[in-house]
Parts: sequence; structure tokens; C-alpha cells
Amino acid sequence: MSPGIYDEKKFEDAIEAHLLQHGGYEQLPSEEFDAERGIFPDVVVSFVKKTQPEKWEKLETAYQGNARKRFLQDLTSALENLGTLELLRHGFRTTGTTIELAAFKPNTGLNPEVQRRYEANRLGVTRQLYYSTTDPGKCIDLALSINGLPVATAELKNPMTGQTLESAKTQYMSDRDSGEPVLKFKRGALVHFAVDPNEVEYTTELDGDDTHFLPFNRGHDNGSGNPPHESGHRTAYLWEDVWAKDSWMEILQRFIHIDEEEITKDGMKVDTEETMIFPRYHQLECVRKLVESARENGAGEDYLIQHSTGSGKSKSIAWLVHRLVSLHDDADEAVFDGVVVVTDRTVLDEQLQKTIYELDHKTGVVHGIEGDQGSKSEELADALEAGKPVIITTLQTFPYVIEHTQGLPERNYAIVVDEAHSSQTGEMAKEMKQILSRQNVEEDDDWEDLLAKSAKSRGQQENLSFFAFTATPKGKTLEAFGHTSEDGEKPDPFHLYSMRQAIEEGFILDVLQNYTTYDTFYGIAKAIEEDPQVPQKKAVKAVSRFLKLHPHNISQKVEIIVEHFRNHTQHKIGGKAKAMIVTSSRVQAVRYKKAIDEHIEQNGYDLNALVAFSGTVEDDGMEYTEKGMNNGIKQSELPSKFDTSEYQVLVVADKYQTGFDQPLLHTMYVDKKLSGVQAVQTLSRLNRTHPGKEDTFVLDFENDREDIYDAFQPYYEKTTVEETTDPQHIYKLESELNGFQIYTQQEVDKFAEAFFSPENRGTEQAHAKLNGHIQPARDRFMVKDEETQDEFRSKLRSFLRLYKFQSQVVNYADTQLEKLYTFGRFLYKELPRDSDTSRVEFNDELALQYYRLEKSEEGEIELDSTGGGVSSPTETGGGSEEDPEVELSTIVEKINDELGTDFTEADQLFLDQLKEDALEDDHLRRSAQVNSRENFALEFDDVLTDMFIDRMDQNQELFAKFMDNEEVQEVITKHLRREVYQESQSAEG
Repeated sequence: MSPGIYDEKKFEDAIEAHLLQHGGYEQLPSEEFDAERGIFPDVVVSFVKKTQPEKWEKLETAYQGNARKRFLQDLTSALENLGTLELLRHGFRTTGTTIELAAFKPNTGLNPEVQRRYEANRLGVTRQLYYSTTDPGKCIDLALSINGLPVATAELKNPMTGQTLESAKTQYMSDRDSGEPVLKFKRGALVHFAVDPNEVEYTTELDGDDTHFLPFNRGHDNGSGNPPHESGHRTAYLWEDVWAKDSWMEILQRFIHIDEEEITKDGMKVDTEETMIFPRYHQLECVRKLVESARENGAGEDYLIQHSTGSGKSKSIAWLVHRLVSLHDDADEAVFDGVVVVTDRTVLDEQLQKTIYELDHKTGVVHGIEGDQGSKSEELADALEAGKPVIITTLQTFPYVIEHTQGLPERNYAIVVDEAHSSQTGEMAKEMKQILSRQNVEEDDDWEDLLAKSAKSRGQQENLSFFAFTATPKGKTLEAFGHTSEDGEKPDPFHLYSMRQAIEEGFILDVLQNYTTYDTFYGIAKAIEEDPQVPQKKAVKAVSRFLKLHPHNISQKVEIIVEHFRNHTQHKIGGKAKAMIVTSSRVQAVRYKKAIDEHIEQNGYDLNALVAFSGTVEDDGMEYTEKGMNNGIKQSELPSKFDTSEYQVLVVADKYQTGFDQPLLHTMYVDKKLSGVQAVQTLSRLNRTHPGKEDTFVLDFENDREDIYDAFQPYYEKTTVEETTDPQHIYKLESELNGFQIYTQQEVDKFAEAFFSPENRGTEQAHAKLNGHIQPARDRFMVKDEETQDEFRSKLRSFLRLYKFQSQVVNYADTQLEKLYTFGRFLYKELPRDSDTSRVEFNDELALQYYRLEKSEEGEIELDSTGGGVSSPTETGGGSEEDPEVELSTIVEKINDELGTDFTEADQLFLDQLKEDALEDDHLRRSAQVNSRENFALEFDDVLTDMFIDRMDQNQELFAKFMDNEEVQEVITKHLRREVYQESQSAEG
């Protein structure tokens, strides 16, 4: 076969042919290129003369026949000073005249003149562009230009000739002089592509060996790379779609921009660094798909965007907001009258303002709610009433806006939610919907009108579209914002950029690559002669607290942590690596910080630690605050202080485990039980990339590798819902609550009337009225037996949680449910908690006999492509399980038997014996025969715990697992419950 069929030239031919035939381009020969100026001068002059003849005549008059030369001189100077992007977007001034160098597509079709100028743009494609001012033989494979100004270059490689994408990148880094006009940052082409038939990468700044390329691939099977393409070139989307005229002009107009970042050293600003931002493929695709759907469907739609950390979410949000502000439908009507961005990240406000100004050069578009001149709610109300184009606020501000709003006009809003969580389905989200959907109090509204508006406001609103971004969607979030999947059953994200793709493309690090777990073995003894009766479950938790906070336990772990950090972590990232210690409580964080300081001082180490916790902690008669333990550093200053070279270790207790972005964080020491989303969000603090940061490390004292695998697996690729909630389930709970006869329907109705009545709002009598309607139900509750109280309290809590969530998904608009929900919220607050609220504590009663820390497993926790689902709320609100009282000595024996080994044949034999014992229990067997599985479970599960306790001497290792590991307990219980139930049913037949 002739080499010419598959060589690089044929690859260039295919790309050029498509651009000329279908992409709206014209061929510009390299001979017409002026390497000194870095432009195609004839094309630039031709475009200006054709589109702005009056302005060219002014130049002719001003320069007296020398217009072309002077214009090109001024243009070259402007390129050097302002850059290509600025000139294409906003033109440049010469002799008092603004010359436009490109015309962009208008937002509407109402101005045909602007459309004609857009059509006049000349997109050029040049093969073998001879660009060098010093070496005439050097050329670039492909160049794209707009009206004579180069905007992109591409080096094309074909693996069939032994060259790949990497060859193209190497060529850019080693053989392309960034000082040449066409390759100079800002002044020349805006982006440089390395392309082969399989993959694409790009850079916006050539800097020799330090040039940083980013993938520009579509993704394949939720990972990196590209799917097959009918043309045979997997990268054909680049020239067929991305470089097509309308697409390419839109990218230049609405996406590419300059970012300015402050360079700090030890917390002080030392310089400003500029970066040319070009969208990654998933960002471009996501924004375009959302915009197109909003244009077609108008307001009233919800969208869930599952984008992993490392996806550039802030940029995606900024680009989306910028598009939504000016979006018009096919009838040239604005789709949205305003955009509200809901976020808890203060940094997003500044980023949005900068990005939108960079794109439009318009100030005042973005209005952040700061509360500087008064209350935030009043400021938000004023901004909404004034019709500000973009408002950035927190969800917490909305419930208080209604008292300040005079009544909003009919407007359609796009609500962009940054990091959507289940809180979006709560009361605050309902208040936001109620305000923005114009369901304000009118003069003739009575309480029933307001009740109906309250119920209606929970569901989807015709004038509101939600665009919810999250890396870790819960089941609730998927159901509330997701789209129907291809199988028509379970909700899917509208757009996905998976954790797997982000890792494979190098935007985040795999935090599970190096994961070491430790097992802790304790021996404790009862240190008092008495053997008091204590509640079993509370006692087990109390012993666990005793052990976790024991000075010897903490000192041993601190020694492992500090020595590991010194020997394995401190030298990483050029000696800049930092570590985080995740503790399970504020008291534990305080003790860790003290122990670390003592260990460092005793050994004379050059290390410093900070601690982060909220409020004041009392421990051993002393009071501790974060500021006091950190030598006077304010809470707001802690992140910037930790960013300096002075501090290396940060101890945290429920702080800095979400949203904390510290790229130098390399190692995490975990002494806290983690599961689900919390595990992913906490460990993901490590995944930020940084030059010299090649790996991460986790040392875990508390969690099993299987638990961490189970937490991460659902979010590795596309997250799905295991089982959607049944809309009828809420009515079942309503019926069960009514059956307790603790409240009457009249009391519910009277409470709702008082609560929603416009006359009661803001009056001193309102609280008394509400309280008067609640008290009879509370009194009836108080005379019930403890078991009934527990069951009612649990059922009511389940009803409140489920209605709060499900009313967002299912448009009930049911005033009866709304009444009960409103009444129930206040009644629940009035109900006393469990009768035994005292927490069991052990101090002098116990003594630590022996203690051993042992490394159990290390290495990678490998995720796979089998997918994984998350659950939505399905709780039925069963009564609380009894907490039988047992002797303290029994609790001590249980804790001491925790060995953590795998199941053995002896374990299986023990379980078989338990099953036989259960089947021989006449009461249990009859219960299985006459009850449903659900009702049988309520009785069997309690009995099984007692059976384990009775037989713990027969298999102490398995007993310890059952009592201390909830997942092990659940697996064993489900297995034995099913076996006993089925065999009892069979025996009856």
C-alpha cells in the first residue's frame, strides 16, 4: 500500500476539505501571511473596507493617501498592547475612530444590519503556515484566522507514520518559538491544538518545556478519550463541529477570556498572572446543551449537571449565566428576565463579575448580596424588585425576603445552584420558589388562598428553571432535578463529567491510589467493684468515646502521624506538602492538637500545626477555642495562614471537609467514621493537582477499605438512583399518623388557619394562637406509653422529611398534606425527646489494660465500571428499638472481643446454630407465619440481638463484629431473618 494514503498530508487534506466545503472557510495561502506583523494584511484591510467604508474614508482623509500603511502600523501596535482577543471583541481606536475587526452574531434577529455584518466575516484556513521571522523554513501544519487575524494553530500527527498526539505536543514545546508574533501569548493565535485521529489537546500559552496542555476530548464510556466516529477519525468533531463557523465565532465571542490570578507568597500578594481561558470540551458541550434546551423549552424546566471536582465548575457556571442573561427564543423574546445564582462560595461572586466583564466589558451586570448597607434579605429584595440581571445570594437569605418585597412583577428566572444538595428540597428552597414565582400576599387573600399557594409553591414552577451543579448528587437531588433516563424509569443527570474522566484526564488526582488502614486493638477492664446496669447501645457508644479520647490512644496515633509526615510526606511537592487530620469530635480535635504540639516540642521538630473547630470546647475543666489554640489567628485568617510555609498540619473537626481548596494538601490522616457523600467530599480535599504533586496518601485508623470503596463507587461514573420513591407512600404515613389519635383534624385545620391567616402575621397574639392549637396534641402524646411515643415521634419525623422532599418531585398541590406538614413541624418541636436523654459516660469506671495499633492493609482501592446507585428517602418511621440494660462487665467483654477477622467456617456454623435456635422458638416461628416480612422484622431483629448476647462465648470474634459494625450487623440480620421467615412459612404449608 502506498504510504501517501495514510500519511500526515492526507490527514491535513481531510480536515481542510471539510472546512472549505462545510465549515464556512476560505483557503488563505501562506504567501499572503506577513510573519513580522503576524497577520494576513490584505484580508484585514479588505474586511474593514467592506464592512466599515465610512470609517475607512476617514482614515484615508486623516492619513492623506497613506491609510493602509498607517492602519497596519496602528493595528500591529494594538495587537502588541491589547492582544488579539480584545481587538476581535471590541476593535481598536485610531485617529478617533473605533475600527471593528470582527462582527459577532446578534442575540436576536431584530437587527438585520448586524446579521449582514456577521455574514461578512472571513474565516480562513491555511496549510503549512510559514510563520517564522528568523527561519523562513519553519511552518505550522494548520492555522485558522478571522478576518486576517490568526486565532488558532494546529499540529497534526498520524499514528500510522509513527507519530502521535505526544509528538505534536513535543513539537510545540521544543521547536516553536513563543516569541514569534503569531505564537506570542495574547498577541498572536489564542489557542494551539495538538491533534491526531484519536485525541486532541490544547494550550493557550507556549512556554517551552513548561507548556501545559489540556485534553479536549469528548470522553468515552464515562472515561477519557473519544468514541468511534463514522468518518474513521475519532477527532472529527473538532473540525466538523467545534471549528464550524457559527460554533467557532461563538467560542471567540462568549467563551475565551483572560483570567487574572493573584500570586501570593506566605499569604502576601507578590504578582498577578494572566491566563487565557479556553473551554474544555465538556464545559463547551454542557453550556451549549443547557442553553439550547432552555431556548426550546423556555422557563419551568429543571436540570442536574453532575460535574466532578476538577471540572472547572466555576467557569461553566459563569459561561452559562452569561448566556442565560441574553438568551432569546425563536420569537426573539427573552427566555429569562433574570438569573439568580445560589451559592455559599463567596469567591464565585468575584469570579462571575470578572468573567462576565471580560466577555462583555459591561459593569453592573452581576449583583452580589453582601449586606454591607443593611440586611442581606432587604438588599436581595431590592435587587429582585429592581430587576438586576444577575443576582448572587445564599439560599439562607430567601426566607426573610418576603417581608421586604412589595410584590414582584411577572418575571421568568433561571436559578443556577452551585453544589446542589438535599437542602435544595427544604423549607428555604420552598420560600425561594414562593418569592420568585410571584406567589405574594394579595389584599384579598384569605388563609385558604395562602395555604394553597404554599402547597403549590413546593413543586415545579412555570416561571422558574433550575440549573443544579454538583459533583456528588444524592438520591434526593437526582429525583428533584434529574431528567428521565433512557429506560424511562430512573432520573439521570442532564450532563455528566465523571470522576473517572477527571482522573484519567489528569484534572484531579486519584485519592484512593495509596490508602493504608490500621486496626486498633484494645483491652479494657472494669475499674470499680460495682457492676451497674447500663443501657446496652448507649454504653457501647460510651466505651467507644472513652477509647477514642483516651490519652494513650491519641498519643500513639499522634506518634504514627507525625513520624509518617516527617519521613514520607514532608519532602513531597518540593518540600511544601501539607497534611490534614480528620477527627470525629471537637474534643478529639483539641486533644490531638495538644498531643501534636507536645510531641513536636519533645523531639525538637521544625513543624507547626493548626486546629479548626467551631465554638468553645470544655475538656478536663478547661475551655478551648480555635483562636486560642492557634496563637490568636482568627477563623477567617486560618486558610491563608495554612497556605504559608509556617504551618504544615491542620487538625479538623467538621470543618474544611467540603469546599476547602488547598492544592498543597498531600496526605490525610483519618480518625473518623466516614460513609457515602461525606467520605467522598472529605477525601476529595486531597485531589487538587499542583506542579510536583504526583500522588496522595491516606492513612485511615477508622474505616475499612470496603466502606471507602462503597462510598466512592456510585460517584466514579454516572450516579443513578437505586429505587425512586413511591408517590403514594406519603399518604400511607399520613394514615398511620392519624391512627395514633394524638391530634384531631379540627386541631390541624385550626392551626393551619391561624398559621396562614394574613391577620395573624407579625402580631403578638399569633404565637399564642398557634401554641394553643398544638398543646392538646402534646398533652395526649405525654400520657401515651413510651413505646407509642417513640413510634409516633419516628413516624412524624419520617412524614416531615418525606413530604419536604417528595413535594418537590411530585406535584401534590394537596392542601390536606400541607396542613398536616405545617402542623406537624411545630408539634414535633414540642414533643420531648427520648425519655432517657442522659448520655452514658465512662471515666473512672474503666481502665485501659492493653492497646495495640496494627497496619492492616495498604495499596490502591480500585474502583470499577460496574456503576453504583444512591438511595432516595424511603423510611417508614418504625418505632425505636429497645435499648436493654446489661451489666457493665458484659459491655466490656463485647468491646474486648473486637478482632476484625474475616468470616470463617466456625462463623458459618455459629450462624447456622443461631438459625436453628430461632426456628425452635415457638413464638418466633408463629410470628413469621402470621405476619408480613416487615412486621416480623420488628420482632426478630430485637430477639436476634439477645440471642447473640446469650451465645457470645461461643464465637466472641463474630459477636464483636455483629455488635460494633453496623454493616456486618445488617448483613447477618437480613440473612438470618430471611432464612427463618422462609423456612417458617414453608413449615406452615
